[in-house]
Amino acid sequence: MDLPYLVVSDGNGRVFEIPELRMAAAHFIDPVLPEPGDLIELPTGSDLFELPDRVPVGYDPERGEFVQVFTYEGQPVQAVAAFMAPAYLQIYRTAYTTLPEAIRLPLYCYTAVGWCDGKFYVPALRIDPDRRQDLDLFDPEAVQQRAEAMLRRYKGNRLVYHLVENCTLTYGCPAARNFVLGRWECPLPTSSGCNAACVGCISEQPQEAGIVASHERIQFAPTVDEIVEFAVPHLETAERAVVSFGQGCEGEPLLVGDLLEEAIRAIRKRTDRGIINLNTNASRPDVVERLCRAGLDSIRVSMNSAQARYYHAYYKPITYRFEDVLESLRIVRRYDRWASINYLAFPGFTDHPQEIAALEALIADVPINMIQTRNLNIDPEWYIEELRLADLPDEAIGMRPWVDRLRERFPYIKLGYFNPPREEMQAHLATI
Repeated sequence: MDLPYLVVSDGNGRVFEIPELRMAAAHFIDPVLPEPGDLIELPTGSDLFELPDRVPVGYDPERGEFVQVFTYEGQPVQAVAAFMAPAYLQIYRTAYTTLPEAIRLPLYCYTAVGWCDGKFYVPALRIDPDRRQDLDLFDPEAVQQRAEAMLRRYKGNRLVYHLVENCTLTYGCPAARNFVLGRWECPLPTSSGCNAACVGCISEQPQEAGIVASHERIQFAPTVDEIVEFAVPHLETAERAVVSFGQGCEGEPLLVGDLLEEAIRAIRKRTDRGIINLNTNASRPDVVERLCRAGLDSIRVSMNSAQARYYHAYYKPITYRFEDVLESLRIVRRYDRWASINYLAFPGFTDHPQEIAALEALIADVPINMIQTRNLNIDPEWYIEELRLADLPDEAIGMRPWVDRLRERFPYIKLGYFNPPREEMQAHLATI
């Protein structure tokens, strides 16, 4: 098909196409034309954002060049981006020019979007077939009813109250909604503190950042009894059951390692079903080892880069270093547990030859089981500035070729988006 039309906004919530222009995209800094084969229909559950003080950039097929679009039919317009539903990997960001004194964009991912034959299209691919967070699987009425039932069932449990009132009913967190529906992965937030000052932290931002965190951080540490009270029933009854410490509504769970260790032991005394997972920055290898001994089944370690300098520039670790992160992964594999990295993808950097070489060296050092590719939620220009990415030599290879390269070179590593249940782990390991 021909490239879709450029999509813009009037700045008041009205989004429309400009039929004289085609959509453009941004792979790093400069605008590019997406390949038609990279375009899919905008996934259900995605959102469209208008970007204030950003001038849309489109492609003029008659002139054969990219153009800035300040106005259309006499009215000012703004750039538009898509924020995609879970399980989809961004191939290109939206293209725009930022005006002087523009406000910083909030912590979302800004994917290029176009319009063709009555549908929106985005340059993306589905990286995980698991449908656990697909919007059409959530009946709002059922979620409301089950949420209220959970509050009655676990009356007085502060953690259940947090997951229901804050996560499910206020923020619409898919993991929390699945918890109240009694299925799949259940979140277990525990920590209000953190030992990193991530640039793109979604639960805490300093005032000078100029943006508001997209989530409120949990303000208490639950007791072991509060965790076990609902974690065990979930593991015993849910299909493809997983319970996970480390969520977007908290800090770093390893800072409450004693609590996690005691909770894991208590859970495993009551049931051996399902997966106990830890989402973490992996900053404390000694605690990770204790958790493995207690019965931790899997770990997902967040990183934006396999290069220490770029990792430090983004995570700004306070009490640890990048080598601690790698050592935690090594420990998990020594205990023969499932090790994933939560690899925050940024087109133009993730697929840059320098970063690719570093990731492949990491894989050679640590035999990880899985790479979970998550789109990095951040103002792209802020990220480029913080990490000084404009100084990178050479050009990136593209996100789709990057994915193809990983699959070809490391067929034993699972690529996806979600923490897998035991059945999925076993099925994957059986193919190696």
